[in-house]
Amino acid sequence: MTTEIRIPKIGVSMTEGTIAEWCAEDGATVVEGQPLYSIELDKSTNEIEAPASGKLRIVGEVGGVYAVGALVATIE
Repeated sequence: MTTEIRIPKIGVSMTEGTIAEWCAEDGATVVEGQPLYSIELDKSTNEIEAPASGKLRIVGEVGGVYAVGALVATIE
């Protein structure tokens, strides 16, 4: 089963975020709860955790600006 990793809506007025860094490499095996990536917002940086365990497939690029709900990775 594939789990989609999407940009979360962290604040009420949030419409987009910038991927600051990936904490795991593409193709790495990740564990649920492990930090996956950091997202920069207007006034803060937030760490997003893996919602599932499995092999990470990264789609989003560091420095890329993505709308809330945009697909940035999958866990297979």
